[in-house]
Amino acid sequence: MAERKPSSAKKLDPAQSPRAMYGAELRYQRERAGLSQAALGEKLFVGHSLIAKMESGERRVQPDMAEQLDRVLDAGGFFVRNMAAARATPYPEHFADVVELEADTTGIRQWEPLLVPGLLQTEAYAMAVIRAYDPVLAHELVQERLAARLVRARIFDSATRPLYWAIVDEAAIRCPVGGQAVMAAQLRHVAAMIHRNRIIFQVLPFSAGAHPGMDGPLKLMAFEDDAPMAYLPGAETGMLVDDPATVKRLSLAYDLLGAAALPPEASLTFIEAVAEEYEHGPEVQAGGGHMA
Repeated sequence: MAERKPSSAKKLDPAQSPRAMYGAELRYQRERAGLSQAALGEKLFVGHSLIAKMESGERRVQPDMAEQLDRVLDAGGFFVRNMAAARATPYPEHFADVVELEADTTGIRQWEPLLVPGLLQTEAYAMAVIRAYDPVLAHELVQERLAARLVRARIFDSATRPLYWAIVDEAAIRCPVGGQAVMAAQLRHVAAMIHRNRIIFQVLPFSAGAHPGMDGPLKLMAFEDDAPMAYLPGAETGMLVDDPATVKRLSLAYDLLGAAALPPEASLTFIEAVAEEYEHGPEVQAGGGHMA
């Protein structure tokens, strides 16, 4: 009988960088099996770049992938046993993989019918959204969610990657999330990113009428070495889509939205005008009245 590998009895300690430990174990088991990253990728029907990202801790291992790793590498159940610790994240489970994909994309195209996209939100705007969604949430949890949301915007630290293109419904521009001052600052932030040539931004006006984005928000992500993916958000849930035909159909819907939206320059003029209204216009009361 073959001697049991000492590594198969390991248990990750969540306090000791479990993602890094998980990746290190994957690298150890792969090398012990005499496999290159490309060779392991072939056995799992994935690209070598994904294996490299899992070993470096950049990507979480999916549950079905953990089972395959244990089987292919004869790892004694290590990867399934420690999967929960290695997948720990400050983000909701249904969204955590999307955050990791955002950091790995070459391009993001996003449609939002009701809100300024999360990657573009200011701290005050994001706080208002979090509080509106859960008014009685403990302050510590609010701060945790706020920090997790803001850290995603670090993908814009690069001057060129990813290419980010957002189409937003006029409703998202007109709704004063957080109040007049917060909304003015939010639109000025978006305008500043446009002026820096860091994002492409279009507004879909009310006058567009019926359009292909009426089912809800959509995010399309492109990658250098992997097939494109789509993400369809929902209340307390979300779905990652990698089926080529479905992604192609969703890409067409996005293209149609872009064709119906205001051109980028007109969109910039529009949001700056609305920001001006928020900054200098009268406060609006419920029922359509105005504050003195």
